[in-house]
Amino acid sequence: MQKTWWKESVIYQIYPRSFNDSNGDGIGDLKGITEKLDYLKELGIDVIWLSPVYKSPNDDNGYDISDYQDIMDEFGTMQDWEELLAEMHKRGMKLIMDLVVNHSSDEHAWFVESKKSKDNPYRDYYIWRPGKDGKEPNNWTSAFSGPAWQYDETTGEYFLHIFSKKQPDLNWENPKLRKEVYDMMTWWLDKGIDGFRMDVINFISKVDGLPDATNVPEGEYGWGGEHFMNGPRIHEFLHEMNKEVLSKYDIMTVGEMPGATVDDAKLYTDEEREELNMVFTFEHVDLDSGPNGKWDLKPLNLVDLKQNLTKWQKGLEGKGWNSLYLNNHDQPRMVSRFGNDTTYRVESAKMLATFLHMLQGTPYVYQGEELGMTNIRFDSIDEYKDIEIHNMYKEKVIEGNEDHAKVMESIYVKGRDNARTPVQWDDSEHAGFTTGEPWIKVNPNYKEINAKQAVSDPNSVYNYYKQLIKLRKNHEIIVYGAYDLILEDHPQIYAYTRSYNGEKLLIVTNFSDQELTFKKPEEVEFTANELLIGNYDVDSAEDAASFTLRPYEARVYIGK
Repeated sequence: MQKTWWKESVIYQIYPRSFNDSNGDGIGDLKGITEKLDYLKELGIDVIWLSPVYKSPNDDNGYDISDYQDIMDEFGTMQDWEELLAEMHKRGMKLIMDLVVNHSSDEHAWFVESKKSKDNPYRDYYIWRPGKDGKEPNNWTSAFSGPAWQYDETTGEYFLHIFSKKQPDLNWENPKLRKEVYDMMTWWLDKGIDGFRMDVINFISKVDGLPDATNVPEGEYGWGGEHFMNGPRIHEFLHEMNKEVLSKYDIMTVGEMPGATVDDAKLYTDEEREELNMVFTFEHVDLDSGPNGKWDLKPLNLVDLKQNLTKWQKGLEGKGWNSLYLNNHDQPRMVSRFGNDTTYRVESAKMLATFLHMLQGTPYVYQGEELGMTNIRFDSIDEYKDIEIHNMYKEKVIEGNEDHAKVMESIYVKGRDNARTPVQWDDSEHAGFTTGEPWIKVNPNYKEINAKQAVSDPNSVYNYYKQLIKLRKNHEIIVYGAYDLILEDHPQIYAYTRSYNGEKLLIVTNFSDQELTFKKPEEVEFTANELLIGNYDVDSAEDAASFTLRPYEARVYIGK
């Protein structure tokens, strides 16, 4: 296995709008990020992934880009961005930019031209089709509810938008469009960035003819993902992108890929195939969704999680690379979702971090995760900002007469705004995020949960993350060791080993608020030398082969 800097790194995701506001307008900005670089350096972060900061009308919080080579006014100027990059590099940190090229904004110059006439030179940069029997060209539904097609009166045709109707899909079948994208990527890389996180990149190749979604009742809409997720030309496009752009720089790439299987990911990340370095998979964060999708809540079954992650760990071993995450800008806070955000908030946040960072792959820390930030419960639907939440609420409650309280409960558990409340820097007003009125309300628990308190408390979640990150830098086994699951059927304990060059780690985590007994299976060979890290005090005389686990306890032993 090739050793590379991006396998050995820890990545920190910044959602700029909610990170730190330097000018008091209530919106996080680039200067605000620059102000906090020393905090991230102290934590041990190697790479920062910046969610989109490009020009955008902000229909989907910057994932609708109107100019790929300019900065959103609310975030600052290109000069602010250049200063941020220079300050990161000065501290030995790298910058990964978000690349959103499945779709653009409908306010992008290409689309403004594209809709003018059927023979406009930019027409074919997007996916236009005539209607069928007075309706949309096919029965696909958008990821944000409603049909995936929007009628445009100017030319009497529909354009495809798998996301919001202000996010028309780009037509990757068009070589001119692809060249424009590659030129833009090259422009950013020449400015000195260190790679890309690619938004829904496995959606860019659509099946020829755009057939209807299957198994959908007549007259209804369905998710057409089988016709655009991991589509027919996806590997050809990514290989071309690698050849034209990525291979020319020492960078890292990660593709966000809903619906990608382990076999897909092997193809995407196999070093010999020259596509991408790693992918974001979604299977593990869909395990607490019922048959009707994300908003259909069900408790996480730990055995399902073990089976899923083991499939990915073993499936990519020696062939590809995993990205490790439980949190991001689209996912609720992990301590509220998989841990216990009241009685055992600190313990369960540390346990989840241990469990994740000891797996094979590159760990991603989402802003505030290192503080153990929790989900939010706003009193009113009007306090939520996310387009996905509002579309779903309208569809279910206003139009569908579903129970308001039940729908709100699913928003409390799964809504994307859980991740988007401002980072809690201190216990002053608005958690030190802004001197103005924040664009979205701060979580009221900021008095107890904030960076100022955490940095000064040796037992805080923050200082535990710092320890975990340091261990990764000092022990190659944490990066490169092979993973093996033990106690696969235990409903509350997730335990596994890592092996590398004659060394071994034993990782044992308790996903419950119960006291449990851990007994190492006899067939697992392991002699402990020392406790590497744990989230409770442990008596050094205790036997690593058998011990009592306290609620949400995590232990990592190193030995042979």
